[in-house]
Amino acid sequence: MTVVIVESPAKAKTINKYLGKGFTVLASFGHIRDLPSKDGSVRPDDDFAMTWEVDPKSSKRLNDIADAIKTSDRVILATDPDREGEAISWHVLEVLNKKKGLMKDKQVQRVTFNAITQSAVQTAMASPRDIDMELVDAYLARRALDYLVGFTLSPVLWRKLPGARSAGRVQSVALKIVVDREIEIEKFKTEEYWTVDAEVSANSPPFNAKLFTYNGKRLGKFDLPNETAAFAARDLVKRSQFTITEVDQKPGKKSPPPPFTTSTLQQEAARKLGFSASRTMQTAQKLYEGVDIGGETVGLITYMRTDGVYVEPGAINEMRKVIGERYGAPYVPESPRLYKAKAKNAQEAHEAIRPTSAFRRPETLRLEGDQARLYELIWKRTLASQMEQARVENTTINLFTADKQTSLRATGQVVTFDGFMAVYEEGKDDDGDEDGGRLPMVQAGTIADVHTSKADQHFTEPPPRYSEATLVKKLEELGIGRPSTYASILTVLRDRAYVRMDKNRFIPEDKGRLVTAFLDQFFHRYVQYDFTADLEEKLDLVSAGELNYKTLLADFWKDFHAAAEGMTELRTTQVLDALNESLGPLIFPDKGDGSNPRACPVCGNGQLSLKTSRFGAFIGCSNYPECKFTRPVGSPDAEGAENGASGDRELGVDPETGKTVALKIGRFGPYVQLGEAESKEDKPPRSSLPKAWPAATIDLERALKLLSLPRTVGIHPEDKTPIKAGLGRFGPFVETGGTYANLSSFDEIFEVGLNRAVDLIAEKRAGGGGKGRGAAAAPLKELGTFGEGGDKISVMAGRYGPYIKCGKVNATLPKDVTPETVTLEQAIELINAKGGPATQAKKAPAKKAAAKKPAAKTTAAKKPAAKKTPAKKAKAG
Repeated sequence: MTVVIVESPAKAKTINKYLGKGFTVLASFGHIRDLPSKDGSVRPDDDFAMTWEVDPKSSKRLNDIADAIKTSDRVILATDPDREGEAISWHVLEVLNKKKGLMKDKQVQRVTFNAITQSAVQTAMASPRDIDMELVDAYLARRALDYLVGFTLSPVLWRKLPGARSAGRVQSVALKIVVDREIEIEKFKTEEYWTVDAEVSANSPPFNAKLFTYNGKRLGKFDLPNETAAFAARDLVKRSQFTITEVDQKPGKKSPPPPFTTSTLQQEAARKLGFSASRTMQTAQKLYEGVDIGGETVGLITYMRTDGVYVEPGAINEMRKVIGERYGAPYVPESPRLYKAKAKNAQEAHEAIRPTSAFRRPETLRLEGDQARLYELIWKRTLASQMEQARVENTTINLFTADKQTSLRATGQVVTFDGFMAVYEEGKDDDGDEDGGRLPMVQAGTIADVHTSKADQHFTEPPPRYSEATLVKKLEELGIGRPSTYASILTVLRDRAYVRMDKNRFIPEDKGRLVTAFLDQFFHRYVQYDFTADLEEKLDLVSAGELNYKTLLADFWKDFHAAAEGMTELRTTQVLDALNESLGPLIFPDKGDGSNPRACPVCGNGQLSLKTSRFGAFIGCSNYPECKFTRPVGSPDAEGAENGASGDRELGVDPETGKTVALKIGRFGPYVQLGEAESKEDKPPRSSLPKAWPAATIDLERALKLLSLPRTVGIHPEDKTPIKAGLGRFGPFVETGGTYANLSSFDEIFEVGLNRAVDLIAEKRAGGGGKGRGAAAAPLKELGTFGEGGDKISVMAGRYGPYIKCGKVNATLPKDVTPETVTLEQAIELINAKGGPATQAKKAPAKKAAAKKPAAKTTAAKKPAAKKTPAKKAKAG
């Protein structure tokens, strides 16, 4: 018997049908092990040795695989045909080899196939090979780099820039691209300009022409800078007589775009289908692994992580046949089209993304939803790539006055043969040029009649913010990241709250801008586009066997580690001073009147500067606490400031109390307040804004809803205690008698009814949530121990929010760190700051020596939850 190991159950199910008896196909469910999320998983001082940890969820699957192998003669590793797939096979084999005697006398082989079809799988099975260790080395290098950067930079950020979450080797560069574009937009100076158009005819239907020559000179973009100049030109055109002097008709051709790579698929799916990069890849994965069509499970597209545009000859011949049958012989070019990838370091051996059979037309398949739409896009693009060019006729009509001082020009394009455009036209970005319209047939020498003439005002516009499509395109152009990483990079930026999306555009948050400024100031080299792209090229040299991966790691680590070590002596105040200087033009823009841009607008004699709290950075006055003026980081004139996103504003009057309701910006973020304090002891009602309601969206209605919290839902039928719904540090909740139960969304606070609330409370109590203050509280999460055999470190729910508990030491969890994401290392840092076990151990060295429990060494709890940490996510790049 032969055991075949793949990474996904869907892939296993499909392949199992192709192989039949004598084969058992099992899934590893992706990567079975990873670097533990703690210091020391990669050890530069030990020749970059790595410690791998098997995922607890993978243990049972590995046991199932091991049981099947015991009675087998051969093991075939059939994971995906890329670097990640090679790494999964290597990990599986490494773990199986460690099981005593399991792999003795077993033949182990590796196969890859670019499509999950019967012919592709059987062909691959006939040509097995060994694991490609050069690809594995490239994976190890990439994984080690991402780990070292993440676990070195992130702690520096936590200490020197409170509120920052993490940094990553590629993630931080992608963020810099977004931030650099925002700075470019903010620096952009809008200029006014005018154009003059005329509707004319020359023994023909009317057509539109633009003023091209004025006062004997070709008209520049800004030569009509204002209304006066534009109206003078308009009137001149209106009273002038023009003659057609030239009709230039030039034939042209348009070639079809190449078949899809990973990045171009993500770009087009974003433009045409509105898909995010992750949505595109998830849908493509399903199409690749196998879909049930008419009782048969078959892979509908080739492997979807690729930067190659090659298509194998058999598939091309199939496409040419379909084109001829469906559109006719004129649409089939004389010879097949061959494409060459333009992306840097493209792996040409990888085939483009295409249908596994062109004969499977979209309309004949019973696909639904995302799968139907994405498959149709792939099918059309692939078919179009092998079709004849489109033929067009580009026409230019020039019209001059008799003195040659003024001219009009009309341009247009006519498609004379649609070719590939009968199937597919590539989507355009915001800056894509639009082709001119159809023009009538006219003759040179004909006098033209001017029917109307108009002047239009325009303003120059800054470059657009990046969409998912254009950001992926930019990353690819720069050679940053690889096909398998684009979706995760964009996801990490959003998850870290470094960016937000508005109308499908990336806008950097203040936190993201600060992180970028910090890295640009103190780790400048490592966020430069060229440096990151060069590192990608070196990783490709490793995969080609031309560079030893440990040599690459050593060269990188030497300078990077020195840069990180140099930050240890730097004080937070020095960091803030540097950021104040580098961000000065943004956060303190010149007012244009000669006044001090850093002067406090409230007290007048204080100086504004960047400050930090455990909730993040903000702009504050130097005269605090006498002057409590604060505002968020960012230009006071930036988008959103006029909507109250960057300053206080009144929202209206509360109809019940007659008091003013205002939105205010505090050092801990925006909040709403009812009335003003009448004395020092008086504290007017306030409510912080939830993340779901940004400051710019707050109006009187929403503010009054917030101020009404907590809301009484009703009386508990058994306890006879009121049930209240409100917003706490863990999010929206319902509560009665000390039992808290989470709600699914913020809006549910205002919608939840009594029955739903009672059910949630009952579920919480049944699950050990406790009732009342006297109940023993269960930990929200176990992190591990403080040293080998030391006190347990747990995350607990406290009256004033979550906290870390270690023996008798309690440490409050910072607001920007949640119980779900806190790491063991962060917890130990908080415990030490409270004078915890590490400090106590220093005071009693003899006892510490006897116990042989060095405080620096930590032991992680063996729980799945501990793997979901911000530090680990940093590996995504």
